[in-house]
Amino acid sequence: MTTLLRMMAQALWRVWFYILVALPILVFFPILLLFTLSPRTYPQFFWMARNLWAPVILYGMGCPPVIRYDQRPVRGKSYMLVANHTSMLDIMFMLRVSRNPFVFVGKKELVRIPVFGFFYKRVCIMVDREDSRSRTGVYRRAQSRIRNGLSICIFPEGGVPDETVELDAFKDGAFKMAIAHGIPIVPVVFYDSKKRFPFRFFAGSPGRLRARVLAFTETTELTEKDKAGLRESVRDRILAQLRQGPSAV
Repeated sequence: MTTLLRMMAQALWRVWFYILVALPILVFFPILLLFTLSPRTYPQFFWMARNLWAPVILYGMGCPPVIRYDQRPVRGKSYMLVANHTSMLDIMFMLRVSRNPFVFVGKKELVRIPVFGFFYKRVCIMVDREDSRSRTGVYRRAQSRIRNGLSICIFPEGGVPDETVELDAFKDGAFKMAIAHGIPIVPVVFYDSKKRFPFRFFAGSPGRLRARVLAFTETTELTEKDKAGLRESVRDRILAQLRQGPSAV
């Protein structure tokens, strides 16, 4: 009986998550739509997503964000944000990490999520990892965003790994792009997302979401041949922090 009640509570908690995702979008739909009509108004869209959408979901789920910064972004400068990826909460959590407007590069499959997918398609850079032309197009669209003063966010594991995997291998894209545009890499460590809201339906619980923004890695002196070393260096730093744990956050 106890197990059944717990499963019912977790099921309701999951349904509550999707309600929280959809509700602010529906309430502010006309304004959000207006801000997606032109790239020039994307910072206003980002502000609403960061300050009106993400907090409703995180606090509404009982998962208040706690963030420690080893280094803070400079206003108006572009960066490449990278983090480990284990939960749908990572999207909302990343919005709270950075005040600087950024654009997600993500899988086209997220377009299928009702309500959320409508705006995801309009404001994010979608990639089909099985299509080489799609991957090439990502660089062109990212370049346009960076020229407009925006940052880019990529989860470099290329998807959500199995829960038994501490940190999957990183793909090249984020690091190749950062080198090509000479923008700093901002490594972000999410400690609790897997525990709080994993992709398994009958799992997870409310509690603090802790993150640490590590010191940035500059790329201005790097070239294409440095890509692999940069990728592994950033991954090693994130993995070391995951293993060390969030005690200092």
